[in-house]
Amino acid sequence: MTSNEPKITPELVAEHGLRPEEYQRILDLIGREPSFTELGIFSAMWNEHCSYKSSKIHLRGLPTKAPWVIQGPGENAGVIDIGDGLAVVFKMESHNHPSYIEPYQGAATGVGGILRDVFTMGARPIACLNALSFGDPNHPKTRHLVSGVVAGVGGYGNSFGVPTVGGQVRFHTRYDGNNLVNAMAVGLAETDKIFYAAASGVGMPIVYLGSKTGRDGIHGASMASAEFGEGAEEKRPTVQVGDPFSEKLLLEACLEIMAKDCVIAIQDMGAAGLTCSAVEMGAKGDLGVELELDKVPCRETGMSAYEMMLSESQERMLMVLKPEKEAEAEAIFRKWGLDFAIVGYTTPSKRFVVKHGGVVMVDLPIKELGDEAPVYNRPFSDPPKRPVLKAESVRPPMALADALERLIGSPDLCSKRWVWEQYDHVILGNTVQRPGGDSAVVRVNDGPKALALTVDVTPRYCEADPFEGGKQAVAEAWRNLTAVGAKPLAITDNLNFGNPEKPEIMGQFVGCIRGIAAACKALDFPVVSGNVSLYNETQGRGILPTPSIGGVGVLDDFTGSASLAFKAEGEAILLVGETVGWLGQSMYLREICKREDGAPPPVDLTEERENGDFVRALIAGKTATAVHDLSDGGLLVALAEMAMASGIGAKLDAGPVDTPAHAFWFGEDQARYLLTVKASDAEKVMAQGRAAGLQVHQIGMTGGQALALPGERAILIKALAERFEQWLPMYMAAGAA
Repeated sequence: MTSNEPKITPELVAEHGLRPEEYQRILDLIGREPSFTELGIFSAMWNEHCSYKSSKIHLRGLPTKAPWVIQGPGENAGVIDIGDGLAVVFKMESHNHPSYIEPYQGAATGVGGILRDVFTMGARPIACLNALSFGDPNHPKTRHLVSGVVAGVGGYGNSFGVPTVGGQVRFHTRYDGNNLVNAMAVGLAETDKIFYAAASGVGMPIVYLGSKTGRDGIHGASMASAEFGEGAEEKRPTVQVGDPFSEKLLLEACLEIMAKDCVIAIQDMGAAGLTCSAVEMGAKGDLGVELELDKVPCRETGMSAYEMMLSESQERMLMVLKPEKEAEAEAIFRKWGLDFAIVGYTTPSKRFVVKHGGVVMVDLPIKELGDEAPVYNRPFSDPPKRPVLKAESVRPPMALADALERLIGSPDLCSKRWVWEQYDHVILGNTVQRPGGDSAVVRVNDGPKALALTVDVTPRYCEADPFEGGKQAVAEAWRNLTAVGAKPLAITDNLNFGNPEKPEIMGQFVGCIRGIAAACKALDFPVVSGNVSLYNETQGRGILPTPSIGGVGVLDDFTGSASLAFKAEGEAILLVGETVGWLGQSMYLREICKREDGAPPPVDLTEERENGDFVRALIAGKTATAVHDLSDGGLLVALAEMAMASGIGAKLDAGPVDTPAHAFWFGEDQARYLLTVKASDAEKVMAQGRAAGLQVHQIGMTGGQALALPGERAILIKALAERFEQWLPMYMAAGAA
């Protein structure tokens, strides 16, 4: 080892995010003091972002298997079989901390990283989605973050050439100091041509591919494993810088050498860069790895071993190559104008050895670097049970029509067109349903098969009751896929929480995981990939628990997909599912009554499944002409969205006499759908529902240019649409003035 590195002190260990007992574990493991570079490597491999040390024991409870699952969690991305020799490869990851410090590059490199996770597996990316959570609109930094993050997502995705087809945008004061940027990518591959990270064979060349290594992103993974305190703004150098055009070249070069059968194993250089990719490839293959850093292409001079091993420069891959294919692979990468360098070899030693300038800088047991990371069973406490809010106890402060107009123009429920119009959602020519509906629909190659894609979570439910909130996030994703006619197949998750060292935060995490697991089991909707993002706190204030769920479903024929827009006048409007008028944690309660209290709506998973299967059958039989699931804002908001999407109004019947009107129209009971059918089909459909033991009722007819409620003034669709569309553009324009 070299003596030119800093002396290891308790202060230096603490700066690397390692506790004294964790450092002692390192000493016991290697039998000596680590070098400075080795300390950096342990810091990277043992932080929360890479080792899942606080979450691992709970994640084991998630269902990950089904006959159509080819690869579950543990690889770069999950893989499911959709028939015809094709597989869907998908994953979601967070880039929260970098996006708060440097919103454009943080969001852009989040998109770039998740795209690499997908094409590393041999899949061509066909769609991106995202879930964005921002602070109170009145917070001085919120507008700046919205502007930068949206520009970053669009700037990278548009330039790379993949459509951004869906997502979520929300605002809440709990995200003031810690916005969330969750990026999801979806790709297509042939089922017999999936590529994995496990190296095989001794003496095989390890090849560095893509862009050169710089000093950007050093300690990015460590930063993602710490809460923000004073001086967060000074962490700017830890944010990576993305180049989507280089990544596009990397995609094409990787897919070409994969097609030429050059690859034994491949790993994206994401969090912890060269360290994590090399260790994972060797450890998964029960092999050692020897790297020669003098061979690594660098864009800056004088980089130390420490800097090179921990750099998170973007658009880079590590690959184990078939030796006889070396010249062919290099020619392909040179053709695409990318770096190609043999930087090491696999060894039988099961050790991770790194040399720089002829000196051994790192010599560590490779399996233990990952396998021996601390695993914590942190204490957790269940949150206090919230009381069920009786609808009668919530007095309506205004008329139904006024409440609808206010809700439809509120930050969370207003149109997000300002966001998604900055994304190219039609590039590649396969986007069948664009953003703004229940799910995006993307054609598979030339069709007729298509994928339905959605991202969902309701953080206020998760805060009030983590178990029910976790169930609801999965159930809503399942409903959104069902509402376009797709068969839900699998999910990816992005679990965003505060500091796990606080028992109440760990309790939120455990409760949500258990709820997600219960819903996935009941709905045959396994988890195939995911990401955990903890320590989302600033000055001790945590975010709302936000376990984002990315759902993927399949349609046999995209021409049979349903949308939420009313199709014609004179059609019957049917409500599927039971309505009791649940106002606890509802948008009505928050936006109209200025309260955030009560228990969230319970999720009956049997009812979810039965109602969803019933609706999907009506779509497949071409009986349902329009379909929309009910979620935020309840029944009247969903009706307004269907009317605004079409310009056709509706004449609505009075709700049940035993339910207060505001609770009936704005309650957020789960497992519900709105659908339209021809008037002549209404009785038959309701009879089918009753025969299956389901609640199916007619609540009105389509027609006119307004929503007409008994005893209320008519709500003109045109005026409603203006309120719906104007809040976000006006909010963003106010910042530019």
